[in-house]
Amino acid sequence: MKPLFTIALFLILFSGSAQTVKLYTPEADASASINRGVVLAKAENKHIFIQIGGNWCPWCLKFHKFCAADSQIDSLMSQNFVVIKVNYSKENRNLETLKKLEFPQRFGFPVFVILDANGKRIHTQNSSYLEEGESYSKKRVLDFLKQWSPEALNPGHYTNK
Repeated sequence: MKPLFTIALFLILFSGSAQTVKLYTPEADASASINRGVVLAKAENKHIFIQIGGNWCPWCLKFHKFCAADSQIDSLMSQNFVVIKVNYSKENRNLETLKKLEFPQRFGFPVFVILDANGKRIHTQNSSYLEEGESYSKKRVLDFLKQWSPEALNPGHYTNK
């Protein structure tokens, strides 16, 4: 009976690790992913939301789950942004891409970079400002996404008429 208990306990404890979410792909070509994102963003009149981090980063995974679990945030994200995840890990730090993005890793992970539809960097966001307790603040995340949406940066809103 004892061996069966040990096996059952082992399966319970380690069954979750086999289902670990892999958001980031270390072998992906970050530059090519961003270039594809630019093409899509132009076609759909969106900005590009780059989430930089790694599968090793609990706050990176937490942000992804937080956004996916909230229909308002998920909807706002998909309406306004082409989302790209750029890996930063010992397997691939994507240093050339991060250099082009003006070294966002200085803020820690995850870090978010917003590009316009032409691929121009318009904002880098330290994600710690969006945190609240052991998670993220819905209000802060929504405000952030709204403030960097294509509509918010529409020059027509800021003309002297």
